Amino acid sequence: MAETEKKARRGGDRGGSGDKPRKEREPRREREHEEEREELDERVVDIKRVAKVIKGGRRFAFRTVVIVGDNKGRIGIGIGKARGVPDSIRKGADRARRVMVKVSLAGTTIPHPVVAEYGGAKVLLRPAAPGTGVIAGGGVRAVLEAVGIRDILSKSQGSPNVLNVTMATLSALQQLRTPRDVAAIRGKNPDELRPFWERRSKSDE
Repeated sequence: MAETEKKARRGGDRGGSGDKPRKEREPRREREHEEEREELDERVVDIKRVAKVIKGGRRFAFRTVVIVGDNKGRIGIGIGKARGVPDSIRKGADRARRVMVKVSLAGTTIPHPVVAEYGGAKVLLRPAAPGTGVIAGGGVRAVLEAVGIRDILSKSQGSPNVLNVTMATLSALQQLRTPRDVAAIRGKNPDELRPFWERRSKSDE
């Protein structure tokens, strides 16, 4: 009798009703996770082999820097470390998704110039007219394209370390403010703080 009661509490045998809901839930979660991965732009910008000194020698692993964005103003950077490259990429992508932030954009460019530093890296970003393209390279280009910027001028100064450059670019994007927010702080008309090509097109009308 005791064994029968235990099986009833667990939901019966393998073919019992207790196992079916669990089996139905798992594929649904996997499908939702796969759909979320397809919507985001995932880019691996750096893979390095690192070593940890332990008793008896060194233990090698891989450190991966992954950038994840939705091309609509949200961006995240994650660092994954594992004994294998695929596992480190997966860990970096998962961490980047958890720390995604929203940045302020002005159409296909940024609303105003900005400079940011991270470690020994320094990144300068300037807005550009439509049709200019992304004038950037390395980690800066990957971050800007993943966040959805299509026209911008940039300059990477200081350390060429990929991780520091990408983090400096993210820090610069987080400093951006919309023309309305800047106008409210400075007590001016938002139209006066718009990019020159937008002011020119508005005056022609």
